[in-house]
Amino acid sequence: MTASDPWLHGAVVQLHPSCQNKKEKHMLTRDAIYPANRHALYDIHRYSPATRSGDLLFVSGQVGSREDGSPEPLFEDQVRRAFANLREVLAAGGCSFDDVVDVTTFHTNADEQIETVLAVRAEEIGGPPYPNWTAVGVNWLAGFDFEIKVVARIPSKTSNQPDKR
Repeated sequence: MTASDPWLHGAVVQLHPSCQNKKEKHMLTRDAIYPANRHALYDIHRYSPATRSGDLLFVSGQVGSREDGSPEPLFEDQVRRAFANLREVLAAGGCSFDDVVDVTTFHTNADEQIETVLAVRAEEIGGPPYPNWTAVGVNWLAGFDFEIKVVARIPSKTSNQPDKR
């Protein structure tokens, strides 16, 4: 990113000092992350399942879709499959549920669905410290009834903390 970039014409841009260091240039890049054997599904819809930027992994909304993209017919199975799909994307990015710092879930009928979601979430995400969580009621999820998106911090390979995966 330079002041000569056409889309910056007339703009005043000041990078954070940590980004001005050449060793920190990776902070300005992003990489698409794909779980094994799911490229075709994402290519059809033209989005990345996750994007790595610096030490953060931004995971697109995951639904309870089977390998062919069709929804699981039972709500609890949809939620479990959404978490399984999420687990695959997190693993492809070098993360696990222990690395998740922010969760957003989308529900087509939150009043009737929340208990099931909470039960599956407790099995998958586990105990404290819990990530942030925002639940949003929506009218439409393209044939699905539940969607989950997260932000995870990618663990450092040089961390003194034990690997939680």
